[in-house]
Amino acid sequence: MAAISSSTSQISPANERVYHLSNLVGEWKGNWAGNNQPVGFKVVNIRGARAQVEYTHNGHTERGFGQVSGALITFGNITVGTKDGKSLVLLSSAGAGKQAATLDKQAPPASDSNLLGSWGGYSADNGKSASFRVLAVNGNEAQVSVTTDGITRQGTGIVYKNVIMFGQSQIATNDGKNGKVIYQVGTKSFSVDVTKYPPADSSSSVDVTA
Repeated sequence: MAAISSSTSQISPANERVYHLSNLVGEWKGNWAGNNQPVGFKVVNIRGARAQVEYTHNGHTERGFGQVSGALITFGNITVGTKDGKSLVLLSSAGAGKQAATLDKQAPPASDSNLLGSWGGYSADNGKSASFRVLAVNGNEAQVSVTTDGITRQGTGIVYKNVIMFGQSQIATNDGKNGKVIYQVGTKSFSVDVTKYPPADSSSSVDVTA
């Protein structure tokens, strides 16, 4: 049985898009460049070409679904995008003139943040390895990428306390450093102890100019 090896480590265009879009999930706050009035934008989740968003301006909040195009989200006359996952550029074409604002990402609640990051491990007991990437946590939803038995699946998992459940797999942690991935294949369950990898240094972040 021949092993299949990949000759390149380059991120695929589909994963590239998911990577940039996952940076958009979360809450952003800032001020308009012209009048310095506060403005906020929250991306609750992204599913395919639709993003569930909340746009706060002039003291009121609009909620609905935006259109995802490339690494940008358009909601009515608002377009947002981020390159680094830390600052968000918001452009408004409402009214007579266009407005722009730069928003900063707000830190996730402390109770959720210990699940964020990349986890991986190998079990000598059953010869299984697993990796579980938690890209973003927002309330009871998490954007995840899970690899078990060489198959990677991406999507939205359900958060319950210190556990994230996604399809036939789940991850749990008590201290935010060590955890356990349990996944099911058919009627069999496999357990793999995992540890969280240290966060990537900022110089290694992906930045692609279109």
